[in-house]
Amino acid sequence: MLATSNPNKVREIRSILGHVPYELVGLEQFPPIAPPEEDGQTFEENARLKALAYARATGALVVAEDSGLEIDALGGAPGVQSARYGGADATYPQKFALIADALRARGAAGSRARFVCALALARGADVLFETRGTVEGEIASHARGTGGFGYDPIFFYPPYGRTLGEASAEEKAAVSHRGKAFTALRRYLVG
Repeated sequence: MLATSNPNKVREIRSILGHVPYELVGLEQFPPIAPPEEDGQTFEENARLKALAYARATGALVVAEDSGLEIDALGGAPGVQSARYGGADATYPQKFALIADALRARGAAGSRARFVCALALARGADVLFETRGTVEGEIASHARGTGGFGYDPIFFYPPYGRTLGEASAEEKAAVSHRGKAFTALRRYLVG
């Protein structure tokens, strides 16, 4: 089971995992399960607690991930609060504006940044596999591109000379934090 209700993540993960010898289902295939509180201080802690909570609730083999954006000039923020940055109802354009304002206030436009994805695979009360994927880049001066989702339009990836919002799905999967983490999981699952 893919422990997410985000259809963008489900689509991206299914594409990366490809033809593993498992049926890949999302949370929508199970009766409603109260999501665990993501109160970990790291991406790894949150991935682990989600994988274990959903594995215990469903009896399934569960993969959970926690991911987000770390900006050096902001002390690693938004970090584990990436999805909630600016408040639970903040849109991504609002989050982008908050980041731009914070960087401008620090005189740190174009700060180094990275996307992080921590992944945990669990069954019952056991974590079977963990990994972490990152991609390094910098914060763009303004949002560009309509591809990807989340913070992709403001994440400038220097080797491509453009944001991940401007990259194709295949280009993004080849270098992304989630692509790296789930490729490692695919290798683990197929032996």
